[in-house]
Amino acid sequence: MASSAQSPHVYLNPGKSNSFQSKAHKHRNVNFYWNFGIRKLFLRKSRGLSVLSSSSSSTHFSNSQLHGLCANGKLEEAMKLLNSMQELRVAVDEDVFVALVRLCEWKRAHEEGSKVYSIALSSMSSLGVELGNAFLAMFVRFGNLVDAWYVFGKMSERNLFSWNVLVGGYAKQGYFDEAICLYHRMLWVGGVKPDVYTFPCVLRTCGGIPDLARGREVHVHVVRYGYELDIDVVNALITMYVKCGDVKSARLLFDRMPRRDIISWNAMISGYFENGMCHEGLKLFFTMRGLSVDPDLMTLTSVISACELLGDRRLGRDIHAYVITTGFAVDISVCNSLTQMYLNAGSWREAEKLFSRMERKDIVSWTTMISGYEYNFLPEKAIDTYRMMDQDSVKPDEITVAAVLSACATLGDLDTGVELHKLAIKARLISYVIVANNLINMYSKCKCIDKALDIFHNIPRKNVISWTSIIAGLRLNNRCFEALIFFRQMKMTLQPNAITLTAALAACARIGALMCGKEIHAHVLRTGVGLDDFLPNALLDMYVRCGRMNIAWNQFNSQKKDVSSWNILLTGYSERGQGSVVVELFDRMVKSRVRPDEITFISLLCGCGKSQMVRQGLMYFSKMEEYGVTPNLKHYACVVDLLGRAGELQEAHKFIQKMPVTPDPAVWGALLNACRIHHNIDLGELSAQRIFELDKESVGYYILLCNLYADCGKWREVAKVRRMMKENGLTVDAGCSWVEVKGKVHAFLSDDKYHPQTKEINTVLEGFYEKMSEVGLTTSSESSSMDETETSRDEIFCGHSERKAIAFGLINTVPGMPIWVTKNLNMCESCHDTVKFISKTVRREISVRDSEHFHHFKDGECSCGD
Repeated sequence: MASSAQSPHVYLNPGKSNSFQSKAHKHRNVNFYWNFGIRKLFLRKSRGLSVLSSSSSSTHFSNSQLHGLCANGKLEEAMKLLNSMQELRVAVDEDVFVALVRLCEWKRAHEEGSKVYSIALSSMSSLGVELGNAFLAMFVRFGNLVDAWYVFGKMSERNLFSWNVLVGGYAKQGYFDEAICLYHRMLWVGGVKPDVYTFPCVLRTCGGIPDLARGREVHVHVVRYGYELDIDVVNALITMYVKCGDVKSARLLFDRMPRRDIISWNAMISGYFENGMCHEGLKLFFTMRGLSVDPDLMTLTSVISACELLGDRRLGRDIHAYVITTGFAVDISVCNSLTQMYLNAGSWREAEKLFSRMERKDIVSWTTMISGYEYNFLPEKAIDTYRMMDQDSVKPDEITVAAVLSACATLGDLDTGVELHKLAIKARLISYVIVANNLINMYSKCKCIDKALDIFHNIPRKNVISWTSIIAGLRLNNRCFEALIFFRQMKMTLQPNAITLTAALAACARIGALMCGKEIHAHVLRTGVGLDDFLPNALLDMYVRCGRMNIAWNQFNSQKKDVSSWNILLTGYSERGQGSVVVELFDRMVKSRVRPDEITFISLLCGCGKSQMVRQGLMYFSKMEEYGVTPNLKHYACVVDLLGRAGELQEAHKFIQKMPVTPDPAVWGALLNACRIHHNIDLGELSAQRIFELDKESVGYYILLCNLYADCGKWREVAKVRRMMKENGLTVDAGCSWVEVKGKVHAFLSDDKYHPQTKEINTVLEGFYEKMSEVGLTTSSESSSMDETETSRDEIFCGHSERKAIAFGLINTVPGMPIWVTKNLNMCESCHDTVKFISKTVRREISVRDSEHFHHFKDGECSCGD
């Protein structure tokens, strides 16, 4: 047949004319002759003649027709004819199979290709070189390495092309070790010599692992087989060396090249950038320009990326100007790189100008702007840009959705987040783990932790970020107990990173899980993970929050002391009401040449306020500008608190009225709290009025107002505030306390009746209540002597859960051992008096950390000074 001599390249482009097309042209109506031939065969079958015994001319006719359809790119008609030939048992020639397979590959027809494959296998015991190579190329193009490997095994003979295709297929899909093994089998078992197509593929594989030793071995083979001067092979060698981090060897090869093309320059320049040697890469780029070698698209995008890594705005603008002179400024990928460079350098306005001037924008352009806005703390602009993109009918990809979800999480924009969730499900983007992880983060920050848990449980392959997101989310939603359970589950399958450990330490700090925190500390010391990052400060914070100041000082003295380290200690002593220690620490910090920031002054002012060090506090507030810190609303709130706690309520009110900025709810909240302490109803009601004009959703302000009325005996007003809370749909978290006994954390809810030691706990508490009654002290358990509303207030806003935790600790620890309790709400006055009495009776030190203060009870006294 004429087809046997046809070049195999003909079938890769069915659109071009060839001998078969001319043959098809002679038959002006292909379908007519096709149908005629099929009818003729059916007639023979109906007469009882076997199809297998049909004349060679009929077989030749069918194969010719099938070949002609393939040559004309008519896959659907070719498949119909193939099925008919199979029904009539007409043999298909191997070269026809080859043409059909190449057509399936060209058309990306997965299903049809698999059908042809099964038909070929059923009619052949083994595959020839040409047909086997065609199937190999098709399956590798489709990413189906399983069938490609099976075809490779069924081939009676293999040539270099067979090995190259399969090695390339494994390398392309990231199976680097398998690709290297195939290469060695080709050399030592197959007896085939590599060529200029083999080496670049194998060298890319070595760079992908990366495996420098194997790369050097392949380099030896390159020299052995005489390809050391081939420009494509040397370019691949340079790429391999830079991917493996051996920039010196790459440069040596580059300098010895007798002839270089643009790929050579790009490989070396980008290699420098990838290895963090941006200045060397830029120097080589300027050398290239000095030799009058014109850069291409890849060169410019690499150089722009280097400017981004360096954060050099001036250089970035110069490169931008150069790009304009080259004519590449209209290219969309170059514009995207320039936009990314400006955004990462913080020049988002310049990025905006460039973006707005782009004649055409692709999904990368939009995603770059959205991510850049989020990076520059402009989440509103990120969401607005997404809306513009939607109006332009550009469909988002998984990166876009993840970026917008991150902006929603920052803003707490649940509505847009839910909208994106629905879009992700509809567009099947939910299967991408980056989308699922950002959904977890968004729902967690929008206080929908149960939705976040649903997303997490539906991720088939959870990565470290998935676990970290849910652990941090649970911690954020005050479900720290569960967060630590998830952390332990994660460690069974994955190694936590520094961010995961930080999230777990924050959960330990919140509930006072000291032993778990110590286990994490041991893990950090053993593995060394995050020791040069923010993890030491997370450990310091955990020890401070757990009340172990001696261990905290050991940690502080053993680590690098930055402003965050000092702030953690300052905050710790401030919460304990030790203002003099806070002032002393601040002086030491300044002397050690660590520049204080805004958080430093918040801790300093709070410490002075709780210790009623009014003059010192006002003095430090007036000196903030000297340290380069401009007072913000938080600092003004601290000053109001400072004056208010000292009883100077009118001065605090005047201070608010003279503020250069409009006071926010926190500032008025500080005055309301001071009014609660000093029982000033008039000023307290004024503060509450100002607060509710600005914020009607924060439950803490309602609790403060309730406590003010209750402390002043205004029970009707308490009922009114409670009713307002109910109308606004506000609820108070259930009181929960945690106590660690023998390395295990136990949680107690206010209304918990299911703890296995509930009976013993209640017996111990009743004993204390009886003793308190004997000495003339009352507790909230004696409701007969109290107004029902007051009892209800204590139950809701306090819950008394710390009493159960303390009783449990007394039962399960040896006499004299200190008891450490953490609570999610503030202690009420009744609980405070009860714990003072218990500490004196049992002669134990008891520490209770509530939502605002550290209370250290000893011999019937509290460190907060009541």
